Amino acid sequence: MLDQLAHAGSIVLSWPTILWLVVGLLFGIVVGALPGIGPNLGMAVVLPLTVPLDGITAIILLISIYSGAMYGGSIAAILINTPGNAAAAATTFDGYPMTRLGKARKALAVSATASAVGGTLSILTVILLSPILIELVLLFGSPEYFLIAMFGLVLITVVTRGSMVKGITAGAFGLLLTTVGIPVMTFEQRYTFGLLELQDGISFVVALIGVFAIGEMMRLAAEPGSIADDDVELTGSIESGFWEVLKNPLTTIRSSFIGLGIGAVPGSGASVSNFISYGEAVRSDDDDSYGSGNPKGVIASEAANNGTVAGSLIPTLSFGIPGSGSTAILLGGLLMHGIRPSPELFGAELYITYATFLALIVGNVIIFVLGMVFVTRTGHWFTHINTDYIIPLVICFAVTGSFAIRSNWLDLAFVVAFGVLGYYMVQHNYSIIAFVLGIVLGPIVEENLYRTMELGGTSVLLDRPLSIVLVVLIAAVLFGPLVKKQLNHSRTEPV
Repeated sequence: MLDQLAHAGSIVLSWPTILWLVVGLLFGIVVGALPGIGPNLGMAVVLPLTVPLDGITAIILLISIYSGAMYGGSIAAILINTPGNAAAAATTFDGYPMTRLGKARKALAVSATASAVGGTLSILTVILLSPILIELVLLFGSPEYFLIAMFGLVLITVVTRGSMVKGITAGAFGLLLTTVGIPVMTFEQRYTFGLLELQDGISFVVALIGVFAIGEMMRLAAEPGSIADDDVELTGSIESGFWEVLKNPLTTIRSSFIGLGIGAVPGSGASVSNFISYGEAVRSDDDDSYGSGNPKGVIASEAANNGTVAGSLIPTLSFGIPGSGSTAILLGGLLMHGIRPSPELFGAELYITYATFLALIVGNVIIFVLGMVFVTRTGHWFTHINTDYIIPLVICFAVTGSFAIRSNWLDLAFVVAFGVLGYYMVQHNYSIIAFVLGIVLGPIVEENLYRTMELGGTSVLLDRPLSIVLVVLIAAVLFGPLVKKQLNHSRTEPV
């Protein structure tokens, strides 16, 4: 293993491989920060251009775009409340309030540090425990996928602030929207009204762009001046953001491992892990400041989405099962360059896998340096640009990105509709995060519930040890607060 690791290191640090690694990171950060573009589209555009490169260099370029985009999404999420991709959606909940409080530099420093540390921790874990992790991935079937998605849905009861009824209503509406189109299980049209454009359903990415980007731009249009409040001085040093992450090692490590674990489950990805990690941070930390500028909310989301990158590579490299949309494109790159995913990539060809992981570690170091030196020192001035210039640019990128995802003209109407919906949801205190959880996790829940029923019904959920563990976790989230309340009440009662 040490020989393979040394061989991989010599490949990653060789010229021009290291150049393509840096190019991939820079391109990934840019496409990640552009609302509606994200890693999938960025990697898809670059994939055909990798033909002249050798296989390992091409994979390193693609994986660098993936990693860079995970961090890049946080820049727009923090500065203009518009996540560059779904993986940074939860970053908006505390990152943008920090900007509104005049702490954009600190928020960006927290993001860069948490991204680098969380990503590196997950990669080192995969390198050390890769044989065990492969065996664990083999334990997951449709019942486990269904339960993990349900675990994400029940977190609505945790992350919802204010009226629980409004939170559940928002989540249920998100779930309802996922029923549009042709499900992969039955191939029956549902709520398509005879329109070919609705047969693929409503894109949750378009929904995210609408409620976050268009909705926020509608709100900003009513406020003259810049994004940051004019009467609040931009404070919060870069150093304080760095130390904020180090002062919260439990949140960072836990979030990184959540991202790693969810990323290893095929089909989940960072769009799920950042919400579950954020929800877990809210649940485990008795602090009402989440959602109003708590740096630990940024740490939870950013450590998780970068941790997901390493996790998603496990099923992709081992069995050719993509752990996310980005790794599906990466899988195409592997096959195009003659690298066939198999357990051999963790055996005789381990140097290829190690080269990929080491490229991610080097990439995280570069992300940290770029984030701390460049983005945190210059990016925050973006918040002082007059909104008359920002709003048309963001709307342009959002609308263009929405159409570019599927080239579906109906998505243009949806992105506007979701923008209006998001605006009024905020105005009337309906939970955006509950809505997003519903629309992201709905297809995963439905598809795997159907497969579970085909396997033998709900009894299957209690036939396997891993399923039982997940059921217990769901029950703990649902009934834990009630039990805790009863225990506290019994302790305060006079004997």
